[in-house]
Amino acid sequence: MTSISRYIKFDWVTILLFVALVFIGWINIYSASLSDTNSTFIDFDQIYFKQLIWIGLSLVLIVFILALDAKFYERFASIIFLVSMLSLVLLYPLGKEISGATSWYSFGGVSIQPSEFAKAATALALAKYIGDIQTNMNEFKHQLRAFAIITIPALLIIPQPDPGSALVYGAFVFTMYREGMHFVYLLLGFFAAALFIGTLALGVGWVAVIVVGIALITYALRRKKKPNRFKYGTIVVACMAFAFSVNYIFNNVFEQRHRDRFNIVLGKEVDEKGIGYNTNQSEIAIGSGGWTGKGWTEGTQTKGNFVPEQHTDYIFSTVGEEWGFLGSLLVVTLFIALIIRLLFLAERQKSQFSRVYGYSVAAILFIHFFVNVGMVTGLLPTIGIPLPFFSYGGSSLWGFTILLFIFVRLDGANYYYT
Repeated sequence: MTSISRYIKFDWVTILLFVALVFIGWINIYSASLSDTNSTFIDFDQIYFKQLIWIGLSLVLIVFILALDAKFYERFASIIFLVSMLSLVLLYPLGKEISGATSWYSFGGVSIQPSEFAKAATALALAKYIGDIQTNMNEFKHQLRAFAIITIPALLIIPQPDPGSALVYGAFVFTMYREGMHFVYLLLGFFAAALFIGTLALGVGWVAVIVVGIALITYALRRKKKPNRFKYGTIVVACMAFAFSVNYIFNNVFEQRHRDRFNIVLGKEVDEKGIGYNTNQSEIAIGSGGWTGKGWTEGTQTKGNFVPEQHTDYIFSTVGEEWGFLGSLLVVTLFIALIIRLLFLAERQKSQFSRVYGYSVAAILFIHFFVNVGMVTGLLPTIGIPLPFFSYGGSSLWGFTILLFIFVRLDGANYYYT
């Protein structure tokens, strides 16, 4: 089979969705960073032109990723992971602090954020471990080792401090569930999150009443089957202990900015000029767009620079203001289509390594998309993670490009080697 026919086998639906998202993202970065004083399009000092350069370089990166033998990624997954973890460790003595976080290496005028590349490295390492013939995700020791793989990068990223990027690694739990991990882990995770939010919103007292009430009702409904009283009692005690620990964690572990953001989302504080300024201005921008938007480069909130960091984490507010509900719906549809396509491709993989990696890519993109849009619209606390392929930044674009196109290469090998 010729090299040309090998490239034809790549999934062009995924590639076209990638191109569409990058293109729409760039035209919104152009609008968000355009000033009335711009005299020429080619201006190396302008954000939109810098992003265009990163996009051009990403095309070279794509060619390189697709040119490598698909078996390379499985064979060297562990080494790639170790190198990536080393890059996170070396940030502490060698990294550059930007916006209060030591998350970047600076090379001249270019800054690289290694945590963006660690996602692909972790996905490869997890796929390598789960895909091993001796790994059984139904066994606790194997589950523990898999959890260790996704916990190590998160623990290295949190102290930078960058809890938002660390949160993304929770996406790998969905991959582990697909590969045989018991549903109870997902249930416990959702229940713990509900307890955490419920305790902050209602207080320990009301949460105690709700937990005990649910336990009593469940016990009564299962009484004929003679439920284990000790088990129910242990669950209630564990829930209560967790609920009582929430206030300590919230007040002593979280930083003030994190507490403020949670309080704003929960309605406990209204701080439209302080910590809540970004979200408030973003909501105004999106709401002012109406059904069809104000038109490209015509957004008054965008042109007036009312939304800080609008070309990065808050880029979706530009979409809402200038393209309206219909434009926002188009962007959301493209993201959902890409994620569904990746899940479809992952299910058809002939090797477990490729399937696990495919599910990891879909899960990471979903978490980024869901959380970013949620925080821009005020539904979730602001935690500072980019919108894939949209937000300005070379590290972000390259990180997501590497993550996605490694899977495109693995999927292409499904046909090339058969």
